[in-house]
Amino acid sequence: MKTLTVSAALAATLTGAFVGLAATAAAAPTAGDAQSTIKELEADGNRVVVNNMSGTPLSQATVVGVNPGGDIRSTVPSNSDGMNQQVVTGKVYYVDVR
Repeated sequence: MKTLTVSAALAATLTGAFVGLAATAAAAPTAGDAQSTIKELEADGNRVVVNNMSGTPLSQATVVGVNPGGDIRSTVPSNSDGMNQQVVTGKVYYVDVR
């Protein structure tokens, strides 16, 4: 019975980890039309740094990689105590296109 409990706990943990990774992977587009990908990332409040690996115009380029960088933080006033706080408002993404 103890083995069954440990196995069930392990299965639940692995399932939770898998779901967490899937949500992270879905956060950033990884392939497709360069202009659409860049526009989508910027619309979500992110900054995009484009690495054009071939010199192809963005209107004709495709995305070959999206790599997350650091967080973008902004200072906002706190409602409760009048103090300012830093909050994450987006990320920097490095987009490789070809």
